[in-house]
Amino acid sequence: MPAKTYHIGVEATIDVIGGKWKTVILCHLRHQTMRTGELSRAIPQISQKMLTQQLRELEHDGIITRQVFKQVPPKVEYALSPYGETLVQILHELCLWGEDNVERRQAHGEDVEILDHENVPN
Repeated sequence: MPAKTYHIGVEATIDVIGGKWKTVILCHLRHQTMRTGELSRAIPQISQKMLTQQLRELEHDGIITRQVFKQVPPKVEYALSPYGETLVQILHELCLWGEDNVERRQAHGEDVEILDHENVPN
C-alpha cells in the first residue's frame, strides 16, 4: 500500500498548494521573479516566519525555484519552476472566480473589496 493515498485528484493538488498563503504567493510569482522582501510587501498580512516556511515547502515540492546570489547583503530570488508554471492557468482562473465572487457579494450589499485585480490576459 502506498505511503499516501488520495481519494480524488484535488486532494493531491491541495496537499501541495493548499493553505492560506501558498496560492497567494504563487499568484504573485506567476507574473515575475521576486525577492523575499518584495513578497513581504506584496502580502503584508503574512509573517516573515510563515512566508519563509511556505517558500521552503513550495521549493521542496518543486513548484518554485530559489536562486541565491553570492553578494553582500545576500540576495535571494524566487520564481515559478517549469513544473510550477503548469499551475498558471489554474491560478488565473482562481483569481477570476474570486473577482466574480466579490462582485456578486457587493451586488448583495456586502462591504467587501479586492485591492489588486487580475489584469493579465490568459
